[in-house]
Amino acid sequence: MLAKVNNDWKVMSTTGANGNDGTSLKINLKMNLSRAEEWKQIFEEAWRYERDYFYDPNMHGRNWTEVYERYAPLVPFVKHRLDLSYILDQVNGELSVGHSFVFGGDFPEVDKPAVGLLGADLVAENTRWKISRIYTTESWNPELSSPLDRPGIKIQEGNYLVGINGKELTDTDDPFQFLDGTVDVQTTLHINKTPEFVGAWKEVVKPIANEDNLRQRGWVEDNRRMVDKLSGGKLAYVWVPNTSSNGFVSFNRYYFAQQDKKGVVIDERFNGGGLLDDYMVDLMNRKLRAAITNEVPNGTPFRLPAGILGPKVLLINEMAGSGGDFFPWVFRQQKTGPLIGARTWGGLVKSSVHYSLVDGGALTAPDNGVFDPINNKWIGENEGIPPDIEVRQDAVSLSKGIDPQLERAVKEALRLLEQQGEIKITPPPFSTPAKKKN
Repeated sequence: MLAKVNNDWKVMSTTGANGNDGTSLKINLKMNLSRAEEWKQIFEEAWRYERDYFYDPNMHGRNWTEVYERYAPLVPFVKHRLDLSYILDQVNGELSVGHSFVFGGDFPEVDKPAVGLLGADLVAENTRWKISRIYTTESWNPELSSPLDRPGIKIQEGNYLVGINGKELTDTDDPFQFLDGTVDVQTTLHINKTPEFVGAWKEVVKPIANEDNLRQRGWVEDNRRMVDKLSGGKLAYVWVPNTSSNGFVSFNRYYFAQQDKKGVVIDERFNGGGLLDDYMVDLMNRKLRAAITNEVPNGTPFRLPAGILGPKVLLINEMAGSGGDFFPWVFRQQKTGPLIGARTWGGLVKSSVHYSLVDGGALTAPDNGVFDPINNKWIGENEGIPPDIEVRQDAVSLSKGIDPQLERAVKEALRLLEQQGEIKITPPPFSTPAKKKN
């Protein structure tokens, strides 16, 4: 038997206990691959794959044989894997379903750029690049590492970045060209309080490859502070980025940390989906059951169950989908509160990849549709979940730091709070000492 043992190919006995007594072989295999034949097989396999796994046996009303006959004549003209991917996208597009994705495949390896990022906003000012904002880190969170927000780094917002690694930098230069190849490499920044290279001091930092998490956390914290300001400290803000692990972590972290608030704005805009979640909605719908006295003088009693008892509103937009469609649907179905914003994406036929194609690529065959058994209706697919209060974003407001959807959510939550009234919890009367008998 030919087997691979510890990265070594061996001919070994099938009756032996291990491969130690096997004979090593030097493997030098070559393959004569016909791309045209491989691409033809992939097309055939993709067409069968959708036919066999798609959730609707009627293929959303499409004659699947007719679809094959329409696109098969194009395959002989494919000259690149991207051409084939385009055809597969068109084939799947005939199904008019949200979770229709084609990805991967056998492509040549290419060099990837390694441009270092500083976790900061740079704006052109006075012929230099000014550091207008530094996105801050969390020392306990390794995914939020900010090069300019480290102990010992003396860089502040408003300083000028006037050079990198000894080369002077002006606003006619691309700073990211100067940062090419600096990911996780000690890099010298020349910093000055004035837009001059002369007199600048040096700071050594390690640029990062990706600052998405930093900027995302900055957006979330900006929103939380804005809700707190607009509501006079009465409302909490909770962003749910998806309905998978990161979404649950974000919800648990922000929801239960703000139990002192009287109401909450839940924000699921840009929700990337994941699971069909009702966990968070169930937590938000729990009613007051009991309370515990607080031993701190004049302390507020602890409520059971934990959470925010006051009104809740949910922000949605067109970039929330999949699990981000189901979340607002359940929020409305359970009468948790109003939906505010814009209609969601509309993809509630689950995406699945059962196996890869022969060249390592893959495509989805949406195989499980979500439906409402009470009203006997499909949920959300190609329709999305509409808001109760429609609020559109506009570029002018956003450019000024104004979020119309967020502001309307705060206004509605405060209206509901005034309408429902604050829930106050006080303990029953304490027993009085028994009178002594004479």
